[in-house]
Amino acid sequence: MIPDYCMSKDKTPVTPAVRALRAAGVAFTDHPYAYEEKGGTAVSARELGVDEHCVVKTLIMEEERKNPCIVLMHGDRQVSTKELARIMGVKTVVPCTPETALKHSGYQVGGTSPFGTKKTMPVYMEETILDLPRIYINGGKRGYLVGIAPGDAVRLLKPTFVRVGIP
Repeated sequence: MIPDYCMSKDKTPVTPAVRALRAAGVAFTDHPYAYEEKGGTAVSARELGVDEHCVVKTLIMEEERKNPCIVLMHGDRQVSTKELARIMGVKTVVPCTPETALKHSGYQVGGTSPFGTKKTMPVYMEETILDLPRIYINGGKRGYLVGIAPGDAVRLLKPTFVRVGIP
């Protein structure tokens, strides 16, 4: 089976996320790291030598009618699904199973990027992410983050800003 990415001459993985960033003219830096199963943002932050607060995780969630959404959250915070549901005007919001997340996003859990997703989904971004000078977010492959300005993420994703982070 051919993987959903290949390597360019400069060793940058060519994922749907990288293609979307390039097509939008977004300047980004490549940050490959040694992926660890269930390591999460703590491992990527450690491997990159950055504060986990600057690593933004991409979560695929769905509400009770099974409509998916993307939630962007600081790596060192959890999502209050109760508060998110209230903001969305629904009863419940839950994380998708890995299989469902793959179906909606086109990415494996651990490599989910908000850029270049299979389906267009509403995006909810923790508003304090905008306070950071640079964020490190998944580039569409396990063990690969891209560094971008938060404003570029806002320009491409057109998110709804929320305050649903739990320390």
